[in-house]
Amino acid sequence: MGVGIMVVLGLVVVVLLWAVAIYNRLVRLRVNCDNGWSQIDVQLKRRYDLIPNLVETVKGYAAHEREALEAVINARARAMGVGSAAGAAAHAEAEGFLGAALGRLIALSEAYPDLKANQNFQSLQQELATTENKIGFARQHYNDCVAQYSTAIQQFPSNIIAGMFSFKPREYFELNEAAQREAPKVSFSRP
Repeated sequence: MGVGIMVVLGLVVVVLLWAVAIYNRLVRLRVNCDNGWSQIDVQLKRRYDLIPNLVETVKGYAAHEREALEAVINARARAMGVGSAAGAAAHAEAEGFLGAALGRLIALSEAYPDLKANQNFQSLQQELATTENKIGFARQHYNDCVAQYSTAIQQFPSNIIAGMFSFKPREYFELNEAAQREAPKVSFSRP
């Protein structure tokens, strides 16, 4: 009887260690998702900080392009207004509109050669392009983390532990509208 109890206790210990290992893996994957999301926030904050400077620079050269300037300002306010409790889909939608408005603003430089030649505008445009690339990489990293996490909480046997401890799926950061997926159209007009 003593050997039987030892075997049963040994099996219980192995099962508990296995459950703890799975739980810890799920926690690590969830934290990676949170970290990925915070990296997106860091880059979006940088973008939001650059936009007012870009708008002010364009205002001096294209004051009568009020509609494009207001579209960027409104899209920025909308994107910044999406609360942290909102899901990835809400953030993606707001960011898509901001990206489209910024594309139209940058396209204005083609109509205003003085603006296009302005060093401050060029510098801001370059910083914005770099930031957009960083946002893209941060989104990709976040979506990769969500994919790993989603796979882990759905696979057997980790789905048992995930269900017991209420590990919930995360949303991917996706653009929902086809227009948001397209690059802005830039027209090169000749004087």
